[in-house]
Amino acid sequence: MDSLRLIDQWPVPHAAAVVIRRDGTLAGSYGPLDQDFALASVTKPLTAYAALVAYEEGVFELDDPAGPEGSTVRHLLAHTSGLAFDEHRVQAAPGTRRIYSNAGFEVLADTIAKAAGMPFASYLDEAVLHPLGMTGTRLDGSPAAGAVSTASDLGRFAAEVLAPRLLHESSMALATSVAFPGLRGVLPGYGMQDPNDWGLGFEIRGHKSPHWTGARSAPTTFGHFGQAGTFLWFDPAAGAACAVLTDRPFGPWTTPLWPTLTDTILSDLSA
Repeated sequence: MDSLRLIDQWPVPHAAAVVIRRDGTLAGSYGPLDQDFALASVTKPLTAYAALVAYEEGVFELDDPAGPEGSTVRHLLAHTSGLAFDEHRVQAAPGTRRIYSNAGFEVLADTIAKAAGMPFASYLDEAVLHPLGMTGTRLDGSPAAGAVSTASDLGRFAAEVLAPRLLHESSMALATSVAFPGLRGVLPGYGMQDPNDWGLGFEIRGHKSPHWTGARSAPTTFGHFGQAGTFLWFDPAAGAACAVLTDRPFGPWTTPLWPTLTDTILSDLSA
């Protein structure tokens, strides 16, 4: 895809990218596809996918208690448990605000580990990474932001999300529909959004502005970005997904470049 050549102009030391079609085929790629990159918060969709596998396996129910009093697994996945961003401190009653929370995902992973009787990293590997052949991916730290992966592996994950084999379609539909609609909250790096829509582990684009995806992105687009300069989006209207990994932290440089790349990719796909 010619659109991916835009990354040549980015002020980053290294970058890799893949664009995956709904049928799992590669529409385009850029850079060293098997180079390790820190995912930062792009770890969260992997953790969420493991949680959804656990739900389908009967490890727990989405409305089982987890986290602060009144919170459930569903609240943790949707960033509505009330836990603070990076502290195990309650800031709001569950279900009343969208508080983006690394702590919430750490509690989620602990809940899975206890219910499944194994360390979360082992569960993630057995439930998601190994079945998808993601041999270049590992969880080195927090289940909220501690994974390392490659563009090739994220392409495999993208193909799974676009056409699930590990999950029932109904679970994927639930994960990518708005959970607890109408809640406002801060989208890190992009300020207060009202509403700040999320599914279960995936941010939903909706009509947020500003945003890290493009002007051409469908409102149903979902995904995640990370402070390591990484992003992964899925656009159901385009029938495609895109993963971009860099080794320059998220910052002002991303504001014009990420949406422009996304819009150019979507233009290429529709041509």
